Amino acid sequence: MQQLEQTLKNALNEAAKAVFGQEIPAASLALQPTRKDFAGSFTLVTFPLTKAFGKGPEQIGQALGEWLQAHEPAISGYNVVKGFLNLEIADAEWLRLFAELQSQPAGAPVLFEGPRRVVVEYSSPNTNKPLHLGHLRNNFLGYSVAQILAATGATVTKANLVNDRGIHICKSMLAYLRFGHGETPESAGIKGDHLAGKYYVLFDKHYREEIKQLEAEGVAPEIAKKQAPLMLDAQKMLQQWEAGDEEIMALWHRMNGWVYDGFNETYRAIGVDFDKFYYESGTYLLGKERVEEGLAKGVFYKKDDGSVWIDLQEEGLDEKLLLRADGTSVYITQDLGTAELKYQDFGYDSSVYVIGDEQNYHMQVLQATLKKLGKPYAAAIHHLSYGMVDLPSGKMKSREGTVVDADELVNEVVEAARQATLGKGKIEGLGEEEQAELFHTLGLGALKYYLLKVDPKKRMLFNPAESVRLEGDTGPFVQYSYARIAAIRRRAAEQGIAETTDFSALGALHATESGLVQELARYASVVADAARNYSPAVVAQYAYDVAKAYNRFYTEVSIFNEPDALRKAFRVALSARTADTLKTGLGLLGIEVPERM
Repeated sequence: MQQLEQTLKNALNEAAKAVFGQEIPAASLALQPTRKDFAGSFTLVTFPLTKAFGKGPEQIGQALGEWLQAHEPAISGYNVVKGFLNLEIADAEWLRLFAELQSQPAGAPVLFEGPRRVVVEYSSPNTNKPLHLGHLRNNFLGYSVAQILAATGATVTKANLVNDRGIHICKSMLAYLRFGHGETPESAGIKGDHLAGKYYVLFDKHYREEIKQLEAEGVAPEIAKKQAPLMLDAQKMLQQWEAGDEEIMALWHRMNGWVYDGFNETYRAIGVDFDKFYYESGTYLLGKERVEEGLAKGVFYKKDDGSVWIDLQEEGLDEKLLLRADGTSVYITQDLGTAELKYQDFGYDSSVYVIGDEQNYHMQVLQATLKKLGKPYAAAIHHLSYGMVDLPSGKMKSREGTVVDADELVNEVVEAARQATLGKGKIEGLGEEEQAELFHTLGLGALKYYLLKVDPKKRMLFNPAESVRLEGDTGPFVQYSYARIAAIRRRAAEQGIAETTDFSALGALHATESGLVQELARYASVVADAARNYSPAVVAQYAYDVAKAYNRFYTEVSIFNEPDALRKAFRVALSARTADTLKTGLGLLGIEVPERM
């Protein structure tokens, strides 16, 4: 496609020199896809040329179009709509482009001027609660961005920083000690991460009761929050943990072990994985070393109470706490350590943090602090800031138990896929195991596509009913397009339709055929755009566009009733390339495709 676009740009410049005596300024020589309601494939906007060429935009378009049609073989026609010159491409050019596509495997690395060594950090769960809907968007985004960057030839490491220490972890541990009575995942019959989450909610419930009691005794609300016995005990437990208290450490290892088992089960179910795990319990000490380094350099300072801070007001930020007065670390302490560990391990050109936009300020502070410390990797930090996922009822809150649980949601969409598929009655001949695999593929495809098709920067509303639709702009619609072609390929193989790559003698193409070739040829530019913007939504939209283009083609032309053998073979080959492109594109989103549906 790039070669075709360059050919058109060169021809446009030749036309401009022949007709107007000068080339088109580089800033104005940009081609864009022609709107669907006009004939053509590429459009040049002529409004910016009026001053240089001394003519109206329509006159310029008409003059350039006439010259191109007469002198450039790649152009079969043109039309001018106000200041837009729409160029129609010759069928021979589409056939040449299709042959070029056929010579390359679907999913070949895309040439992209971007970072070559990349660490993508995502998931980053807390070991005091199970994964929820917000975590799903995070995991799907991180995994997909890693796949997209790898498709550009980058060496990508998928990293997971587990938040396994801190006051929030101590809250679950303390509640378990007070109210658990020795309960285990086995005795409770629930996953370990759900069990930890149960006690995190219990802590908040009893903590609120203590605050109310103190307020009833005349204590001011802000003081009551700090003096509530449970909060004081949780802070004491954190100090004991950092001091290595044997009993506290034993409980911590036990409960975290339960949680990791639960997380791994969820990760397997949602189809994400990691190359490297980091744990805050293993990075916070290195972070403390960086704090000492900053103090020695005079970059950080101590307050009278012994707490350590950095002043970032010159950077347009604020003063930031780096170490508490009691010597315990805060989030950014371990983040300083983790950033260094990742650089030591992988020497990255880019370190992508998939973190919600609620942490925008925190990430700005982290990067500014590393710059102040003179770290060479400070500039490599990229915050993939994504919008939160809201429910129709409002924001989710883990401590209050008002979240959409990831495991339950996956089960729901799989069940919805089962009911929808059985209702269509098209799975005859599939055994129970094959059916279960199909329902999981479709359900998870629906969920991933729903969460990934929205631009990451946008906050999104999760509508349960809408998310499990299996028709329209959905993952299953694209998956069904692939399954339809898989059936066509099987039938073509049964009929022994000859495979060929030379279709130069085919002649005229149907509009849906050339339109489909154009969509398929966009793959490389789409992946490059998605990589450049860290946006799986670009790939999701592309997969949907390809599926729509194929279904138009399938509806308007016949494949197996076509009498011309070469044209029949071309339509089978075009279908096969479409299937491979859909499979590759959906794979970048972490979505699998079914061979039968």
